[in-house]
Amino acid sequence: MENDLAVRPSEGQLCPDCGHSLVAADERFPRWCADCDWNVDPTPPDAEPGRLAAARRRLARRHGEELAAAMAGGAANRPRRDAASLLALGLALLVHGVTLVLAVAGLLLIVLGWETVVQPVGGAVLLVAAFVLRPRMQGIPQDGPVLYRDDAPRLFELIDDVAAVTGTAGVHAVVVGGDVNAAVTAYGRRQRRVLLLGLGLWEVLAPQERVALLGHELGHFAHGDVRHKMLTCHALRSLGLWVDTLAPSRGNTVWDMLFNVLAYLPRCAAYGLLVLLDHLTLRAAQRAEYEADLNAARAGSTGGAVGLLERLLVLRSVHTLLRREAVAAQMTGGAAGRRIREAAEPGLWERIAAHVASIPAHEHERLLRVSARRGHGVDDTHPPTHLRLRCVARTEPRPALVDLGEERSAAVAAELAPARATVARQVLSAVC
Repeated sequence: MENDLAVRPSEGQLCPDCGHSLVAADERFPRWCADCDWNVDPTPPDAEPGRLAAARRRLARRHGEELAAAMAGGAANRPRRDAASLLALGLALLVHGVTLVLAVAGLLLIVLGWETVVQPVGGAVLLVAAFVLRPRMQGIPQDGPVLYRDDAPRLFELIDDVAAVTGTAGVHAVVVGGDVNAAVTAYGRRQRRVLLLGLGLWEVLAPQERVALLGHELGHFAHGDVRHKMLTCHALRSLGLWVDTLAPSRGNTVWDMLFNVLAYLPRCAAYGLLVLLDHLTLRAAQRAEYEADLNAARAGSTGGAVGLLERLLVLRSVHTLLRREAVAAQMTGGAAGRRIREAAEPGLWERIAAHVASIPAHEHERLLRVSARRGHGVDDTHPPTHLRLRCVARTEPRPALVDLGEERSAAVAAELAPARATVARQVLSAVC
């Protein structure tokens, strides 16, 4: 896969290290050598994330390489309920149990110690802590327009067809936003499924790549991704909240110092549990990503899945262009600024798609090599993108089981048109 993309040398430009011709010039992208990788990665490394994110990134790369090797050897299909997953579920129960213990202890202190002053006060403090740290049912995300089945029947028909291929059910709602991403989650007490569809990603994809994207996201439901399970998901969220709540106070008063002393051990315990639960679930989450990629290939074809993963390599460029569009639209204030934004809205997504389509093959190849060097991933929990590409490309070529033909694609686009306009307005009006 890494050598499939042809690179064209430029005339008269030689590599200072090996003397071979450099890749063809394009003022938007770096000039580099395809033979010795001179200047293949000229940008400085990303800023070092927090300790937890950095640990996740290291583990993601290690687990991603191990699982990629296992898949290449045909040994990736392991039981979903392995020891790490069972320990993670037990740890999640422990986390929720602590919150329950705080609530029960608070009630007992108030009821049984009512004749005293200290015990009810302590009980009230415990009840407040339990209330703050309780697992919360998410509402439906409000990142953009929310579409239901009656609003976009052809889009939901497409989602249902992809869900049937991946062996799961469809979604209850689709939230359309401006993110360069897509995701699935559940909301409410009934845990209804919702697809978060970022137009920054959707609009730069070809039709079968869009089918592959839906296959990948719905694949997380089909394979029982441990991080998507309500118990584990809420435990991770609660632990993150614990760590934030117990973060050291920066004040210099006596009360600030007292809080820092009293919160030190609980904070260390919460952080340790968060790291442990993260570690226990990360490998399973990585396996789920690889399996979701295979679902993407099953639904949208191997070519569609490969194209989708290649698009992930240029997401930073899409982020940059969207930000540049927003800044340009806000350079002028008042009525003139509003007219500029209104003029920019209709063609925003077409300009983004045209920019991505204009990225030459040699730049994709360079980004693929950078991905292999840095371990590029969509985030700090995903396997490196180049490994995901390699695994999909090495599988037996699959035809598309769900076809997004021209007529169907136009019908889906028509249903998304109002949301596209609304989200374009939001993107161009966002505070940069």
